[in-house]
Amino acid sequence: MSISEQRYDVIVLGGGPAGLSAALWCSELGLTSVILDKQARLGGQLHWIHVPIKNYPGIELANGAEYLERLTTQLHSRKFEARTSIEIDQVDVNQKRVVLRSGEVFAGRAMIIATGVRRRKLGVEGEDKFLGRGILQTGQTGREELRNKNLLIVGGGDAAFENASALSSYAAKTYIVHRRESFSARPAFLERVIKDPGIEIITNSTVTSISGGDRIESVEYVNNKTGDLKFLSIDALLVRIGVLPNTELFRDELDLDEKSYLRIDHTGKTSVDDVFAIGDVANPISPTISTAIGTAATVAKSISSPLKIR
Repeated sequence: MSISEQRYDVIVLGGGPAGLSAALWCSELGLTSVILDKQARLGGQLHWIHVPIKNYPGIELANGAEYLERLTTQLHSRKFEARTSIEIDQVDVNQKRVVLRSGEVFAGRAMIIATGVRRRKLGVEGEDKFLGRGILQTGQTGREELRNKNLLIVGGGDAAFENASALSSYAAKTYIVHRRESFSARPAFLERVIKDPGIEIITNSTVTSISGGDRIESVEYVNNKTGDLKFLSIDALLVRIGVLPNTELFRDELDLDEKSYLRIDHTGKTSVDDVFAIGDVANPISPTISTAIGTAATVAKSISSPLKIR
């Protein structure tokens, strides 16, 4: 055993709502646990929810920060450890062992993967250069800087259309570029956008590059049917083309589906015994706070069973 190895009943990878709920339930069931998170602060995607949360059963919240505050307060009386700003060097799912770049080693009798998802990028020239210099990470916090400016939103789902509707009153002009003719956004979102005179929809088109000086100034896009290249002068860009699960660490270790989400059974177990997955990283159908919390409870119960802990 490594001198620096620290042992727990459960290793939790990820400190979003799923991981935090898992730690709460582990404490409730008498299991020692540690959360390992690469971010500087716990909370995961809750830090990016700036709109009211109205679909969580029993309560309504102003935003993700309010929910995180309530959850954190509840966790103060619970027994678990948390390590943030960590860099993982190696994960051995068979041994339930995590090695950090710092040399520290964490081992458990069970492992819970709650690494969540990240926003999909366009993957085009200029995207990294203009991040924070016209490319917005979140529309809600960038509203004021949009006044009298042209905004482009890329995407065709709920996130793209909801942001377009919310931000069009701030921007001088809002464009939506989508690679297909049809959209996956809810009818209510779609109807609001279509009726908004400040929004122009460009279909069957794909952004191919982003240009500018100190800040973003334009994008080039191609018509997928005709092949014609066009330029659009913009001041701000918001990319909402879906998400990718954070499963790179497990690609050669655990079974993934065709979209790289972790495959789990009804108990939350992955393809390796005593390794479980919860929240968005294993649930592309309903990536919600409710699902994250529910799967955390299910997995903690599964681990606490005498049939599981050996």
